[in-house]
This record gives sequence, C-alpha cells and structure tokens, in this order.
Amino acid sequence: MNILIHPTYFSNIAHFVAMVHAGEVCFEMDDSFLKQTYRNRTYIYGANGKLALNIPVIHSQKNRQKYRDVKIYNEEKWQDIHWKSILSAYRTSPFFEYYEDELKPLFSNQEDYILDFNMKCFEVVCECLQLDLNISKSKIYQKEVENKTDYRFLVNAKKETPQTFDTYTQVFSDKHGFIPNLSILDLLFNEGPNALNYLESQTLKTV
Repeated sequence: MNILIHPTYFSNIAHFVAMVHAGEVCFEMDDSFLKQTYRNRTYIYGANGKLALNIPVIHSQKNRQKYRDVKIYNEEKWQDIHWKSILSAYRTSPFFEYYEDELKPLFSNQEDYILDFNMKCFEVVCECLQLDLNISKSKIYQKEVENKTDYRFLVNAKKETPQTFDTYTQVFSDKHGFIPNLSILDLLFNEGPNALNYLESQTLKTV
C-alpha cells in the first residue's frame, strides 16, 4: 500500500503506524498551511497530563500560504521551552539518555522553515527507530489522489479519529492513566528499541 501523508512536528503514533505499514510514503509538499494542525504542534505526556508543544510561525497577510513557505518565528525562544518540557517529561523514562544526544541538536540549531524542520525531525526519529522507509515527495497538490491511500486527514489536531492502540508504560501513567496517540517521542523514550515492534503491531482506525 502506498500512502500520502503530511510531514508533521514529531509525528504522533498514528502517523508512524500508517508509515510503517506502507510500501511507499509520499509526503504532501504542496498544500496550504492551516492553523491548529500537527504541522506545527505535537503532544507529549507531562507531569500534569497531555501537554501541547507549539512551534510559533509567521503568518502571511495572504489568505493562503503554502506549507513549504511558512517561516518559523525564531524570535521566540521556543526551542528552549520545548527542550525543557521534553526534559521535564522524559528525563526519568527508561530510554531518554539513549536518544538524547541525537535529538538535542534539533533544539539548538535554528531552521527558517517549518517544513524543513519537520523533515529533519522525521529523519532523526527514523534513525532512532532504525526505520528505513521508501520516501517520495509530491510535486503538485491534488485534492483527490489515485493509487495511494490518502492519510492527509491525520494532520487535523482538532478532528482526530480516536485510536485504540495497545497500552505501554508511560512515565506518569500512575497519575493520569494511559494517554494514546501522543508524539512518537513518548513511545521512543518509554519503549526504546521495542518501539518499532510496537508500531508494526498496531492497527490504524480511519473512521
């Protein structure tokens, strides 16, 4: 199965479940940027429960701005805030130290464009997972696609399809219970080398 999917900020588990089961992953590179999506947002498990990490972006005065043209608002020290939030959430997790050195540069080296940054995050996570995917990139935007399963709807943070993924041990689950479909970072830090096996064993609900 070939799929069409959005590159997102430290994609959630649903995105990665879709990708590990795909023959080819085609990234949507030519769509318009919309607010309140996973393009510039991810959720982690903090001490008080589900925590959103948002990358500030510069919105153009134009009605429609291409995703690839959207710049990150680096005047805000968002990288420091996100890294401190990740540290606070996961420094006691079983595998945080195992991946820390690979992930930390993403929060010290600045990128100008959100799409470029998301692709870098994706590449680093694939290295951590030891996941080798067959990747391509779309050349033009198509509302309807042929010969691919359209998973672009997964980008919507507000209209999310509830997933029934298997539970795994999370740092604060004794306080707030299991929270499904968080950022891939949650799975990585808690499950380590077993994360890929977990993704391969899950089934994605699409309705």
